[in-house]
Amino acid sequence: MPSALTRALLAGALAAAAAVTFLPGVAAAAPTATVAANGPLNLRSGPSTADSRTGSVADGAKVTAVCQAFGQEIAGTQRKTPYWDRLSNGHYVSDGYLKWSPARPTLPWCSSKGATVSKVSSGGGKVNVRAGASTGTAILGTLANGSGLAIECQVWGQKVTGHARTTNAWNKLTNGRYVSDALVSYSKGLPNLPWCGQTPPTVPPAGAAAFVSRVAKPAQLGFQKYKVPASVTIAQAILESGWARSYLTRRDHNYFGIKCFGSPGTIALGCRSYATQECENGKCYDTTATFRAYKDATASFADHGYFLTVHDRYDKAFKYSNNPNQFAKEIHKAGYATSPSYANDLIKIMKSYDLYRFDPKSRAARS
Repeated sequence: MPSALTRALLAGALAAAAAVTFLPGVAAAAPTATVAANGPLNLRSGPSTADSRTGSVADGAKVTAVCQAFGQEIAGTQRKTPYWDRLSNGHYVSDGYLKWSPARPTLPWCSSKGATVSKVSSGGGKVNVRAGASTGTAILGTLANGSGLAIECQVWGQKVTGHARTTNAWNKLTNGRYVSDALVSYSKGLPNLPWCGQTPPTVPPAGAAAFVSRVAKPAQLGFQKYKVPASVTIAQAILESGWARSYLTRRDHNYFGIKCFGSPGTIALGCRSYATQECENGKCYDTTATFRAYKDATASFADHGYFLTVHDRYDKAFKYSNNPNQFAKEIHKAGYATSPSYANDLIKIMKSYDLYRFDPKSRAARS
């Protein structure tokens, strides 16, 4: 028997509820666009310029788009956009260089297996469409089982156990209404949907100086609010994100590998599963875990500072907010990382790149 929460989501349609316009999850036929790049347009293996170049397509050529991905924002000849289109040949191009006539159609999202069409999956009944991401918000209409959905982005909301899965994720449709992802099926697996309001994915900085320039301000803001030395924060970000090369950092702006443990907390936008490696008793193994997804780097750095302040095992470290080296040693002793060289690794990075210059008492910090 479905739960009370699921029954609340399934329609017992109210007479006053307005009908929802059917939103196709995919165009009837794969749409064609014209390349408008003022020269050859590079093909990529993924939705960013950091992904390998796989060839090119001539300016003025016709291309067929099969699905879209949320990727690096590109200012093209036609528009500035974070959307990339996967072509019928399996390669990606920025939608910023494609000319559509009369307008860009609704494309399904890409999954690792290709174009994945999203549909209502209720098990038979109709599904309520809401004004927000919970059953406490107004019912704005209903959708029949099997109806196609045009999804814009996701939000973290009320946890729902539905026909497809149990999840806190809700899909915001292109008409501004919401359906729980617990009641949505995907023909070729879950796509990497953007979180609503999320900054587009980034590409790795060109070098160490570019990385430090990117994160120095968020780290200094973290010191102002939470008293975590900026030099320590930057060093941790370097270690945890691999100089912002990790997919977790590029895609969801998570610079510190902070996991969800059931909740994104008060700062992150939501949670996403990633392949990772865990180590216990000297043995490491591959697994999957859910990590926090952020609006941008600033939010990630703020959550890092907040994380340290709300866990009392790190209290001693804050006696050394103006002594970064000792601060690093104290959070290590308190269990921040299992590597026996973690504190020394942080101090080595701080010294090598003179990260102390971002601390308010830079001279004392070097001692």
